[in-house]
Amino acid sequence: MKNFSELRPSEEDLRALLQKKILIMDGAMGTMIQQEKLVEDDFRGELFKSHKGDLKGNNDLLSLTRPDVIRNIHKAYFEAGSDMVETNTFSATSIAMADYNLEEIVYDLNVASAKIARQAADEAMKKNPSRPRFVAGAIGPTNRTASLSPDVNDPSLRNVNFDQLVLSYYDQIKALVEGGVDILLPETTFDTLNLKAAIFAIENFFDDLGKRLPVIMSITITDASGRTLSGQTTEACWNSIAHAKPLGIGLNCALGADAMRTYLQALSKNADCYVHCYPNAGLPNPLAATGYDEKPKDTASSLFTFADEGILNMAGGCCGTTPEHIHVIAQKLEQAEPRRVPEVEPALRLSGLEPFELKGQVTSLTTVGERTNVTGSPRFRKLIEAEDYDSALKVAKQQVENGANILDVNFDAALLDGEACMNKFLNLVASEPDISKVPIMIDSSKWSVIEAGLKVIQGKCIINSISLKEGEKTFKNHARLAMRYGAAVVVMAFDEKGQAATLEDKVRICERAYTILVDEVGFTPSDIIFDPNVLTLATGMEEHNSYGLDFIDALRVIKKRCPFARTSGGISNVSFSFRGNNMVREAMHASFLYHACHAGLDMGIVNAGMLAVYDEIDPKLRDCVEAVILNKNPEAGEQLLEYAEKVKDQNSNRKSDGPDLSWRKKPVSERLSYSLVKGIGDYAEQDAEEARILLGRPLEVIEGPLMDGMKVVGDLFGDGKMFLPQVVKSARVMKKAVAYLEPFMEAEKDGKGSKKRGTMVIATVKGDVHDIGKNIVGVVLACNNWEVIDLGVMVSCDKILEAARKHNADVIGLSGLITPSLDEMIHNAQEMQKGKFAIPLLIGGATTSKAHTAIKIAHHYRNAVVQVPDASLVVNVCNDLTQEDKKKDFITNLKADQKKVKDQHEKRGERPLVPLVESRTLGFEIDWEQVDVPQPFKEKLGVHSFKAELTEVLEYFDWSPFFWSWELKGKFPDILDRGEVGKEASELYENAQKLLKRIIKENAFICEAVVGIWPAHSVSDDVEIFEDLEKSKKLETFHFLRRQQSLPNKPHFCLSDFIAPRECQKLDYLGAFAVCAGQGVEKLAKEFEDQNDD
Repeated sequence: MKNFSELRPSEEDLRALLQKKILIMDGAMGTMIQQEKLVEDDFRGELFKSHKGDLKGNNDLLSLTRPDVIRNIHKAYFEAGSDMVETNTFSATSIAMADYNLEEIVYDLNVASAKIARQAADEAMKKNPSRPRFVAGAIGPTNRTASLSPDVNDPSLRNVNFDQLVLSYYDQIKALVEGGVDILLPETTFDTLNLKAAIFAIENFFDDLGKRLPVIMSITITDASGRTLSGQTTEACWNSIAHAKPLGIGLNCALGADAMRTYLQALSKNADCYVHCYPNAGLPNPLAATGYDEKPKDTASSLFTFADEGILNMAGGCCGTTPEHIHVIAQKLEQAEPRRVPEVEPALRLSGLEPFELKGQVTSLTTVGERTNVTGSPRFRKLIEAEDYDSALKVAKQQVENGANILDVNFDAALLDGEACMNKFLNLVASEPDISKVPIMIDSSKWSVIEAGLKVIQGKCIINSISLKEGEKTFKNHARLAMRYGAAVVVMAFDEKGQAATLEDKVRICERAYTILVDEVGFTPSDIIFDPNVLTLATGMEEHNSYGLDFIDALRVIKKRCPFARTSGGISNVSFSFRGNNMVREAMHASFLYHACHAGLDMGIVNAGMLAVYDEIDPKLRDCVEAVILNKNPEAGEQLLEYAEKVKDQNSNRKSDGPDLSWRKKPVSERLSYSLVKGIGDYAEQDAEEARILLGRPLEVIEGPLMDGMKVVGDLFGDGKMFLPQVVKSARVMKKAVAYLEPFMEAEKDGKGSKKRGTMVIATVKGDVHDIGKNIVGVVLACNNWEVIDLGVMVSCDKILEAARKHNADVIGLSGLITPSLDEMIHNAQEMQKGKFAIPLLIGGATTSKAHTAIKIAHHYRNAVVQVPDASLVVNVCNDLTQEDKKKDFITNLKADQKKVKDQHEKRGERPLVPLVESRTLGFEIDWEQVDVPQPFKEKLGVHSFKAELTEVLEYFDWSPFFWSWELKGKFPDILDRGEVGKEASELYENAQKLLKRIIKENAFICEAVVGIWPAHSVSDDVEIFEDLEKSKKLETFHFLRRQQSLPNKPHFCLSDFIAPRECQKLDYLGAFAVCAGQGVEKLAKEFEDQNDD
């Protein structure tokens, strides 16, 4: 055992202590100083006797003028049970001391404070040599904020900048370390940009020192909004600072422990380091001895609850806490188990005011709004040149409203001061929460402009871009600075030889860059985003023909060879040859995105408001476009140019005649569906009224054509043929139509005078902004006499449960579209259980499922947890769950069904899944050069059908699956002899034989088959079939699934593996058949049903 009376404890000792126990921090310094009743002379001492201006209240000065007071406070905390105390340096930066005109004493002040705390720690270890005691250098947030303007009339103004903060923090850090601290602790962070500056200064100092110290960081959630003063959520803040790889992260100040619980849970879940909490002693109370409400036992009890939940590694106190608080906390937590630090799944984690995450296999394109880019948007450039920043902000806001997940910002224009424009525009963006909620992509070819942006963004942003163009030295330097600023990077496929155009060069450069970044620089792989260069197609130059296909193929290879890295591309580049012809350009973008996303494209820089729907592109145009993108033939470019001219002429005519309104001639239900898919809101109210008159009731319109249309949108989105911005536009049309119908529904409800059936509190869960499904559910319930308390989107669990209590809810409904929402739903269920709720929980949204609810959510809550797949079902579910005569049976059946699903899942066991991109590289390999593909008779090509008698078919009947469908396991005929199972199976078999005899006798069923054989070739997981041997006309594309379960040393099969690939030029075929032996079954079933024998 170490003797700490002779040996100063190390970082290893600190980590060892954190593994064993919950580390006890100290309590408030200011509270203890106030109890000393010090006067002005105490703060002045001899050193500042003649200083101009009052010094009382500058507590840090006491380390120089009354060191005995500070030493005794440290000593009291160590005696109370603290393992660590903080230095008396909360305001000891030159920026904070400037208010007292004492900037010049910062070095001496910090050294003295550190030595006092060090001395107190050493004395405590002499008394108990087996127990290490630590000193943390307290680094306050300063009294300036880098993200907020001090002038409401000028939101771009700042009273401190990043560079000033870095210099100020560096001086303090240097002095603290020289004074003997063991740990650096930037605390009470109300502005994440200030903390990022502190991190930058810490890293600079570590470089100069030649070694590192442990760093613990603490943030402050200012009120019940759950955000810092500068507007970030807890998770967003963590994403912004995680690059520092701290020893610990946590919360302090502003709130009491109970109010911190939700935010501490979020940190505990997301942070791959230790987590602390040192709260205030409840709420301020000027009548209390410490100025705060809570007694020591109250604070200790709350912290023990956190420990019991497994979300705490370090605990202490902030404002209003005393050595007595720390003593009770230490006793209460003495035997508590420390939180286990989780292994967090690698992911690209970004943030604006809110977090954004890309992890695992991405199923939907992340869209980067491109219109705030002066090189790509003439309108935006003109606004910036005219210094019309208000209008420029509207462009940014429109991109976000249209569904952009990230905002690309670029000021690379000859007549613009890029650094000044970037600084001003991003400062203005910070003042607009509707824009700054999303992460920023800082886009420039000049590093100085990129750094100007990095210094004003509190969130975690993306740098666009760095490359090997100027050699490895510059590349590494930029990468290291990106890490220090805490940014992800787009890496262009560009090296010393130039821009990569071929598949081989794209892969070679990206792989080289990945190796340098990960192995030499230490860059986090998931923070790397490769752009393999989207280059212009149909230029008329033969060597450009493969640009599209090479980009797509490069995505697959890069994903395989560069684990956890992401991919991106500037999509509009692909169609630059057709500028001025929006119809062709939009078709090219949609088709290119469709194929690129299937190959592994994670994000695309696009105009979020101008994306065509893949399935809605004119088939002829789509064929022409895809022939160019996939380089299907050398004449593809010319053919598209010819077609583009025709389309251009048609567009010109159409512009003069107005938009194409031929779809307005369709029936109203089809028009509503068309409007939803296309995102056209101009006729939503008109068509909703026509449908209302036609169908008789407004609810019939919602549950009929409107929901049918949204199902089409959902299917297209799921297939990758629509992207989120388009879904957002569809949702707006839906909202408009529903809003028009709502007054009619209210009138209908009032006319009936029915009493209220119940109350539902409904919300889209925290982290999710999608609400169309939730809104429909609310309308449907309201029309059926339910009171609906709609809390909106991004709603925290606390607010949902608080509303449920307030309104005495009968049901809680949770909605979510994105995958992370599922985890938030689990959290809500857990909190309902802890809160002893006894009402049903309904789950809904695109990512929810019956299986997930049964396996992952239901067991966390004792009451009913029901996944409702469709808004039209919600009324019956709610009624069944709240009517006493139905409730018990419904819940019993539900629980039994969920147990069955869960048991079956556990029996199967879960095998890890390989990412799809990687799985594609592990497919079944065939040497097609050595394969002699059988050639069918030419007359057998195409589709053929025939009929057969049931007696002819019966001899081929496999009876085993018949018994399985009745949940009788076994193989026929052995199953007939298996004890009780055999008895049941034999009886079932006899009944089936009797029924078959009747069917044959009455000729009740007609057996038919259809067989097709077509020329075909494979393209990755897809198979394309053709009408003729020359493959001149494509009939269809089949999209097959590839096995992704981890299978060591075994192929990851896909049906497309067995069809010759397009590039090998070998003639192959795909066969398909469909059989039906059930024509007539409905009639027979109806007979049994009429006889009550169904």
